[in-house]
Amino acid sequence: MNIQYLFENVDVSARTREYIEKRFSGIEKLIEERDIKSTFIEVEIDKDKRGMYRVEVMVKSPGNMYRSEETSETIEGSVDIVNDELKRQIREEKEKLTTLHKRGARSIKKKMVIDENARF
Repeated sequence: MNIQYLFENVDVSARTREYIEKRFSGIEKLIEERDIKSTFIEVEIDKDKRGMYRVEVMVKSPGNMYRSEETSETIEGSVDIVNDELKRQIREEKEKLTTLHKRGARSIKKKMVIDENARF
């Protein structure tokens, strides 16, 4: 998984970068193993005139893209909220696919005809 940074009007310390990488390492667990190497995370951090930090993160994996944005007084606070939102989005997508798969299996099972003379 590759992480790309874009900082505008902000100097980010190495400690903050480590914090960001640590928080987004949990996303690896939710993404399927075959997609981890080709997944990109783009982190954009900038500071506005009021002193608020805006953190925008896009997770691009094959076939899917997840995006979240948050503005708060600290970089860490924004990263936490964005991370939770991205995890929620990924979880919902996985549950949606699982549900569709189960519904398809149920419909096939309903349409299946078993001979009355069959022995089980």
